[in-house]
Amino acid sequence: MNTLFSRVYALDSGLHTGEENMEIDRRLMASFLDGRFQRRYGGDSCLWRFYGWSPHAITVGYHQDISTLDSAKCSAAGIDIVRRPTGGRAVFHAEEFTYSFFTDSAEHNATLYRVVHEVIQRALEGLGIHAEFCRSTLSRHQGEASSSSVSCFTASAKYELQVDGRKLVGSAQRRSRNVLLQHGSLPLSPRHKQLGTFVALPESGVLHDGIGEEMERKTTSLEEILGYMPQYEQLAELMKSAAGHTEGVETVELYADDLTDIY
Repeated sequence: MNTLFSRVYALDSGLHTGEENMEIDRRLMASFLDGRFQRRYGGDSCLWRFYGWSPHAITVGYHQDISTLDSAKCSAAGIDIVRRPTGGRAVFHAEEFTYSFFTDSAEHNATLYRVVHEVIQRALEGLGIHAEFCRSTLSRHQGEASSSSVSCFTASAKYELQVDGRKLVGSAQRRSRNVLLQHGSLPLSPRHKQLGTFVALPESGVLHDGIGEEMERKTTSLEEILGYMPQYEQLAELMKSAAGHTEGVETVELYADDLTDIY
């Protein structure tokens, strides 16, 4: 087995607001950048963090124009808007299982992207789902460029996961020196497809409808595949097991108290 890490750690953070979730990830990344995490848990280690969102939130990529979202409509619906430290496009985090992955590694981004999705692929097998790697970007129909520029789930990169040709997991990365942070969203239900409802422009509604139609055609969720919505806790256990199995080690679970001086 060709493995990259001899130590795999997992932290289940539970539900947080959008800003709290992103702040936790910023602090964890900072702990890798200054070496605190490695000194305590080993330089050949990686960390998986699992979490959810309360209230629901929309995150935008690090360089994305936040004005594409209707802040008044989001506020009225009780939905947070927050900027991610990773790249990519907007994601509506409603009923979903979210992960963050951290490591200090000289491996290429694409290699780590593949390794992360291999773990998710193995975890999904535990639900009876056979997800396949996207080999290239999903095709875009004429006239869809503007809607694709808003939503993360309407574009696919190599090694992302799809089922029956529809994207199931949306992920984005950020690297600083050798430290990599990768975010990813696994929708439990089709609620993520409602992103277009909260897009600000154009007022004609063409873009809103385009996003909805495109996401319906290109994306899916666990509920749509399985016929039921699996529990967050079940996915967390499957991910912990898969993360260790992929590297040939046992995943060590961390708790908030273990990281009080880190985040």
